Amino acid sequence: MKAAVIHGPKKVTCDIVDDPILKDNTDVILKVTATAICGSDLHIYSGGFPQPRPMVLGHEFMGIVEEVGKGIKNLKRGDRVVVPFPIACGTCFFCNHDLPGHCENSNPENYGPEGGLITEKGGALFGYTDLYGGYDGGQAEYVRVPYADYGPRIVPDNLTDEQVLFLTDIFPTGYSGIDWGQVNGGETVAIFGAGPVGIMTAKSAWLRGAARVVIVDTLQYRLDKAKIAANCETILWDTDAKEVIEQIRAITEGRGADVCVDAVGFEPDRSILDRAKAVVNLEKGSPKVLEACMSAVRRGGFVSVLGVYPTPYDNFPVGQFFDKGINLRGGQAPAQKHIDKLLSYVAEGKVILDDIITHRLPLSQVAHAYDIFKNKKEDCVKIVLDPSA
Repeated sequence: MKAAVIHGPKKVTCDIVDDPILKDNTDVILKVTATAICGSDLHIYSGGFPQPRPMVLGHEFMGIVEEVGKGIKNLKRGDRVVVPFPIACGTCFFCNHDLPGHCENSNPENYGPEGGLITEKGGALFGYTDLYGGYDGGQAEYVRVPYADYGPRIVPDNLTDEQVLFLTDIFPTGYSGIDWGQVNGGETVAIFGAGPVGIMTAKSAWLRGAARVVIVDTLQYRLDKAKIAANCETILWDTDAKEVIEQIRAITEGRGADVCVDAVGFEPDRSILDRAKAVVNLEKGSPKVLEACMSAVRRGGFVSVLGVYPTPYDNFPVGQFFDKGINLRGGQAPAQKHIDKLLSYVAEGKVILDDIITHRLPLSQVAHAYDIFKNKKEDCVKIVLDPSA
């Protein structure tokens, strides 16, 4: 079959690899009908998350059930399903507490309570390095889906692939940021990052009754897309964070936003000085967006961290966190917790997800797709890949 394989930093190719096979009674094999590139895939592509051996990428995918293990009760051959990105057993302590990203059984080689840099990670993720289980992902013609009675959801026939594809990750992730921020009506929400997750966060804020939604980004074309797709206000981060923070305070009577969401993570646009500091401190990337959120949020407000941070960082503003009484929450989104509710929102027409797509490309052009997504060429915001082409 064709599959997108990572061979090292900035080297993803469309290769011919072996078809996946059933390895457990609770597996299914899925024929992938649509898949997408996620911003977190770029952390592997850039080398921020090392992957020493070739691996099939991708955790945003859906398709048709091709084969079922003997223990599968909820699915049958021919079912059309969308698959949440965490691989979770559905029966352990954390799965029973709606925390599938911390599943105790899906990542036996590298799981542990510490949450370390190299070892003792959380539960497994599709196509997301050996540290997170080593499972091949769904940027391919076929994919093995473990614990398939717990993750996949059957899709109504009247909905297209593109209407539901982002239930895999970015919509539940954006919604989690708003849920963690306890948005219940009337809040001002400031979102840092106008990529796919940031836009989905804005859509989620409106669903939860926010009064005002502002998205911040360094690129005007992404802000333009966010304004159209999420009907939100925008702020261009043109020079430094201080001007952005002052603008957010100015629209909130000097207090700051009720909720700030970091939808960027450790690889923001950075100056030469920022990069030099990271080298000196043995850090990967920069926490500058998280620091901006801590300043822009009001006292007693909420900061949700959806962007990925893999390492410790020097000078984390713990004093500011304490003095302002900030509620800080982050991590892998519990996609299985929210997916049924979010699917109903799509089915009822309460939210549109596919309006963020800017590029539709065949899987055979995956190298080009990663290049334009990573380097923000061609006004790229979101790419959907066709595995059959």
